[in-house]
Order: sequence, then C-alpha cells, then structure tokens
Amino acid sequence: MGFWNTLTGIAPVFMLIALGYGLKKSGFLPLNVWGPIEKFAVYVLYPGFLVPAIWHANLTGTSAGAVGLAVLGAVLISTLLALGLRPVLKVSGPTYSSVFQGLIRFNTFVFIPVATTLFGEGVMNMAAVGLSVLIPTTNFIAIIVLAHWGEPVGGKPHDGKPLSLLLIVLKNPIFAACMLGLILNFLKIPPLPVFDAFLKSLGEAAIPTGLILAGAGLSFGYVAARPWLVGAVSVYKILLMPLIAWGLCALLGGDQMAQGVAMMIGAAPSAAAGYVLARHMGGDAPFMAGVVAITTTSSAATMPLLLWVFYLLS
Repeated sequence: MGFWNTLTGIAPVFMLIALGYGLKKSGFLPLNVWGPIEKFAVYVLYPGFLVPAIWHANLTGTSAGAVGLAVLGAVLISTLLALGLRPVLKVSGPTYSSVFQGLIRFNTFVFIPVATTLFGEGVMNMAAVGLSVLIPTTNFIAIIVLAHWGEPVGGKPHDGKPLSLLLIVLKNPIFAACMLGLILNFLKIPPLPVFDAFLKSLGEAAIPTGLILAGAGLSFGYVAARPWLVGAVSVYKILLMPLIAWGLCALLGGDQMAQGVAMMIGAAPSAAAGYVLARHMGGDAPFMAGVVAITTTSSAATMPLLLWVFYLLS
C-alpha cells in the first residue's frame, strides 16, 4: 500500500476524532450529555464489539501468538522503563502515575479502524489476540500503580490489598468483555446467530462513537505547563513503542501482516480511559489529558510515517 493510500485510509478515523472535538468545543451538544454517552459506549457498545471479536478469533495461530507476545513484551519493557524513571523524575506521585499510564496505555478505538482499513477484516484474529493480552494487562498494571502513587480520592486511601485491586479490575467493563470473550473462545462455544447479530449491531456503532468521544475528550490546556514531559512521554508512546513491538514480533517469527499489526497496536495513541482512571483514582488527570491530546493528534502523522517505513523495510 502506497503512502497516499495509507494516508487516505487513515484520514476518516481522524476526521471522526476532529468531528468530536468540534462538537464539544462548539457547544452543539450540552456538556452534560457527553458523560452519559461515554458511559453508554464503554459499558454497552464497546463490549458488544470486543466479545465476538475475541470469542470467534483463532488464538492459536503462530502469527497471532507472535502479535500477542510482541505487544505484551512492549508493554512490559515500557513498564520497566517507567519504574526506572521514578527516581529520576522530580514529580509528585499522582503525576508519575499518569506518566506511567501515558507510556503503556493505547486507544483501541483508534487502532481497530486503522488496522482493518489497512490490512482488511482478516486482521481481526491477530488484533483480537493483541487486545485480549493488552487490555487486561494494562488495566491491571495501571490500577496497581494508581493505588500506590495516586492521591486518595475523598480522603480515603486505597487499601492496596490484592483482592481489592482484583475487584477494581473485574469491575472494568472492557476487562470483563475481554474475559468473557476468552472464556467463550476457550470453551469452544459455537456461534449463536441471533446473539451474534445483536452483538454485531452494537459493535458497528462502537468504533465511530468511540472516535467521536476520543475527539470530544481532547484537552490541550495542560500541555503548556509541562511541555517537555508531555512531549517525551508522547514521543515514546507513538514512535518508540511501535518500533519495539515491531522488532519483537519479527524476532518471534511473525509474518509481515503480524509485524504490521503489532506495530500499529504500539503506534495507537494513549487511551482516554487513562484520563478517566486518573480522575477516579487520584492520578494527575490534567497531565494525562495532555498526553492523550498530543498523542492522538500527532498519531495522525506518525501512523502513516511508520507504515511508510514499515513497507519500505519489509
């Protein structure tokens, strides 16, 4: 795929993000409606997409396995990097927790439509493996980090007990959807036509709604307060992490498509869910909002650039 075709394939994704930003800024919809829309998307629409994607995926293929291991490896390397930076960064615990989230989280609402546009619907097997590995892992790590370094919300510190942390993770609808999809897959439950059609309808609404919400949630106000730190986290997330995922997938024997999928998962911007989690668990929510804003807008340029390099070298 040429650079121009890549760019035109990705453009609609970022046009939907821009639409969401414009709708929010223009006041076309009242501010108080965005929260319920987000809740509806996260608790209803997005699980409707994730459950069948993981349920019907072939999780045993060599290339799919390489994708899962590569993106998991990239997250673990990023986790070790973030932990190593703690003594160096002269920031508060809450800000550090948001730096941590910015380095490891990714926005599936952006990755999925880009990947299917570029590689076709057949990519969903590999994508489902990556998602089933990454979503539980990144959520679990982020919650532990926030419980340790975040400020107590409402004056009540988190007890940090494993069972309490596990309950928080299990209550996450995205995590729960991944687990349900994995259980159905491992039990080899056959497709249920009526139920599948219902979930497909929900899933088709999830991606455009998620992209519009991603745009509505963009906030650039805090970037000027810590431009170098926001910039460094953003550069790592959308330029270095995808190269790590690509390299690991190649080392693990993944084919060209698998390597491209692993790279694009790594290239996805930081997730707006990280801002929500920071807000509810005492992280630095404004800093996280800045990272989400910069990585989301910049990835409109870095994704085509990375793909151009990928096709040039593959």
